[in-house]
Amino acid sequence: MSLLAGKTVVVSGVGAGLGYQVAAAVVRDGGNAVLGARTEANLAKSAAGIDPDGAHTAYRATDIRDEEQCAALAGLARERFGGIDAVIHVAAWDSYFGGLADADFATWQAVLDVNLLGTLRMTRACLDGLRGCGGSVVFIGTQSAVAAPSQVRQAAYAASKGALTSAMYSLARELGPDRIRVNTVLPGWMWGPPVQAYVRFTAQTEGVPEDEVLGRLTGRMALPDLATDGDVADAAVFLASDRARAITGQSLLVNAGELMR
Repeated sequence: MSLLAGKTVVVSGVGAGLGYQVAAAVVRDGGNAVLGARTEANLAKSAAGIDPDGAHTAYRATDIRDEEQCAALAGLARERFGGIDAVIHVAAWDSYFGGLADADFATWQAVLDVNLLGTLRMTRACLDGLRGCGGSVVFIGTQSAVAAPSQVRQAAYAASKGALTSAMYSLARELGPDRIRVNTVLPGWMWGPPVQAYVRFTAQTEGVPEDEVLGRLTGRMALPDLATDGDVADAAVFLASDRARAITGQSLLVNAGELMR
């Protein structure tokens, strides 16, 4: 039997990278994927690539800062497929860089509104559906929340995702009596569009081959290759499935062994 046979999964933040891979993995493993992101054209393109005949996907433009839009995406899942079995949160603001000394705290608040509160808004919008089936909530966090990288500074992003992981523990206790599981996947350096862009930019800036920049990253790993967007998506789909029925309140590092805990 397929991992998600007959199950409906809401996926936030579906674009060209991890969100696309998560939604594609849901459909590949027999589920229905309900896609949300801010740009409808990107959603339409993703849905067509994942599920050309449209039998197992639905989508709606959704800004997770807006409670009504979150409710509408959850409502679409119920209307189209009859319920919600899981929600996987990929939507995030990860493009603000810097540390404390140069911090713009207004921007920090905006990052927190998306990465922490937006994720919780979307979770709450799905709760009624999840209670009905004993469902699963999967947060996408970041290794940076537990071990800051030396190559880039993303203090606001790391803080927001660290807060989300802390919230996971409370939610796992709160929602456990309804048999709703809550877990977090923590990716490290993940081969996909953002890291590919970082490698290209660094190579061009330093005048060195891209393989040299990539080698600096893989040299930190126990395994000689970076995890990919697809690897992270597979971990998220596993946690969304019944095969993880006894797992809740856990953080799973998907990082090729760069950091071990």
